[in-house]
Amino acid sequence: MKKDAQRPHGAEASPLGQPVAYRDTYAPELLFPIARQLKRDELGLRADALPFVGEDLWNAYELSWLDPRGKPVVAIGRFRVPADSPRLVESKSLKLYLNAFNQQRFAGVEEVRETIARDLSAAAGGEVRVALEPLAQRPQRASAYPEGSCIDGLDIEIDRYQPDPGLLRAAGPEVSETLYSHLLKSNCLVTGQPDWAMVVVRYRGPAIDREALLRYVVSFRQHNEFHEQCVERVFCDIRARCAPRELAVWARYTRRGGLDINPFRASHGGLVADERMEVRQ
Repeated sequence: MKKDAQRPHGAEASPLGQPVAYRDTYAPELLFPIARQLKRDELGLRADALPFVGEDLWNAYELSWLDPRGKPVVAIGRFRVPADSPRLVESKSLKLYLNAFNQQRFAGVEEVRETIARDLSAAAGGEVRVALEPLAQRPQRASAYPEGSCIDGLDIEIDRYQPDPGLLRAAGPEVSETLYSHLLKSNCLVTGQPDWAMVVVRYRGPAIDREALLRYVVSFRQHNEFHEQCVERVFCDIRARCAPRELAVWARYTRRGGLDINPFRASHGGLVADERMEVRQ
């Protein structure tokens, strides 16, 4: 980490509310620490005699990186910052820092955890505990995931990060199944901010090649388009390349500012979104 990233600053100098360029490779210098004592002085609190103990608990729902073969990993992170650390980390800078992992390759989950813990601890000036839970390893619950097959566990190599319908293929006898992935990530067309979703494909027709579908889903990773447009693009590409007799595509996007957008497109009115996904984890 650059030394400037560890120097406490006032909030007025933070990136919050300012236009910034989004990075997608590891950049610990993006973290912006703010001295806690600046506001504690107003309360008459001394750093060596705090009347409380505690921690700041952060939940990160938009955390992703690449494995050594270029395949994305999506996880939920939990960060525990001790209340007696001399500094806090400004929230937008933390988001920018985590976004910078998007195209960075790591050997495994533990390397990512150790990296985040080291950087946050340096910024806060105290030991920050970090726990990461990859979505592919989370237990399925009826209230959050559809009945179907998650394709994220496929061991494949990926090197395309712009939409490529040519990746899709289907063949063989007709099947009826539901496939889903947590690895859909695109970027806002206006702001460039990353959008994250679980995408679900329910169809009846020739069996879709699952490795091909996963590569196609990941190919949106650096694509700029609105949620609704992404889902319509997925629907049209699958229909054109795989020729299903029936098709439904929907995506459950993560929250932003208390709102989420969950587009649903289907070839037949009788195909509806899975109500079990309405209650989010």
